[in-house]
Amino acid sequence: MLELLICSLLTIVPDYLYRRYRQGKRLGKEITFYSVWFELRWGITACLMLTIGLITVIFYNHPSTTNAVVMFRAVPIVSETNGRVAEVHIGISGTVAEGEPIFRLDSSKQVAAFEVARRKIVEVEAGIVVAQAEILADEGKIQEARAQHKQALDELETKQELRRRNDDIVARREIERLENLTAGREAALAAVIATKEAAQARITTLLPAERASAEAALAQAQTDLDKTIIRAGVNGRVEQFTLRVGDIVNPFMRPAGVLIPQGAGRIALQAGFSQIEAQIMKVGMVAEVACLSKPWVVIPMVVTQMQDFIAAGQLRSGEQLVDVQQVSKPGTLLAFLEPLHAGGLDGVTPGSSCIANAYSSNHELIASGKLSTGRKIVLHAVDAVGLVHALLLRIQALVLPIQMLVFGGH
Repeated sequence: MLELLICSLLTIVPDYLYRRYRQGKRLGKEITFYSVWFELRWGITACLMLTIGLITVIFYNHPSTTNAVVMFRAVPIVSETNGRVAEVHIGISGTVAEGEPIFRLDSSKQVAAFEVARRKIVEVEAGIVVAQAEILADEGKIQEARAQHKQALDELETKQELRRRNDDIVARREIERLENLTAGREAALAAVIATKEAAQARITTLLPAERASAEAALAQAQTDLDKTIIRAGVNGRVEQFTLRVGDIVNPFMRPAGVLIPQGAGRIALQAGFSQIEAQIMKVGMVAEVACLSKPWVVIPMVVTQMQDFIAAGQLRSGEQLVDVQQVSKPGTLLAFLEPLHAGGLDGVTPGSSCIANAYSSNHELIASGKLSTGRKIVLHAVDAVGLVHALLLRIQALVLPIQMLVFGGH
């Protein structure tokens, strides 16, 4: 309607003035309700053509959309293990800080596993003490075995010396007995030394390995025990938390609630523009939005990011071929808009629906000096008609509460 009124000022009004003051025709006389088309046909035709052209130029070069939402991220509250809820630290909703517990599962099984792992470490430490005592005992046995071996060896050497001097003094059988006795005591000494070395190997190798395994088992048991306490990963607010003591929790069935991070929906707004405007929408474009949750306010924005893919065309592997006709509605071009000024989205409720306008600017291209005069005039006109779109947005922001509350029945 606004475009039609503006175009009529350039077409129908001059046509009427010409016929009124040049041809002398008057309203209600020569120009009547029935003769309006014949008398003002040139102005009406030019007005309609100019209106269509103006609307096309405005909506193509300055895109607009009602598919704009202040989206926010929601974190599902899910436990890592199955179990029965033993304790709940929050109500239906509430604010939580990072690391603060939300609810706890029954941990009797994990506590028992933790105690077993802890006692295994105590058992290994006791084994180290026993092995050290065995080493001390083996050292005493080594000394005893060495003394016995030395005694047998001295006796053998004495008898061998006597027999060397006189064969009749010591019988050969006695020498063989002493040799066997010396060899036996030497073997006993070697066995005791091997026993000590085995005990030392237990202290230096086996028992430390067993202790490391026990400590790893203890750490795993502690981890499993910690998993029974579900904590908030970020600062935020818990909503729709209906979990209560006695409920069975299964992470594969459903989350226990939703955690909305602090600041979610306060940074950017997501808007879906028509695909035909893909060549116009660029990062850095100035934009404006008007949101339902903050009526009568137009927020200046800037396009910070454009999604390179249209969601409607995504394809996932399956057991059936996908027909393109199944894409019933063309998807939109997703743009991310952020406020030009800090705190621009203050007062806008996350999840609120908005109306967004984006404005193209050819100032740099015009100032570059590479265009002809006619092209500069056209681009100046294109930038100037953005004012009409800005005015339309403000009219929409003005009538939006009335439309929703009075005519919408909300």
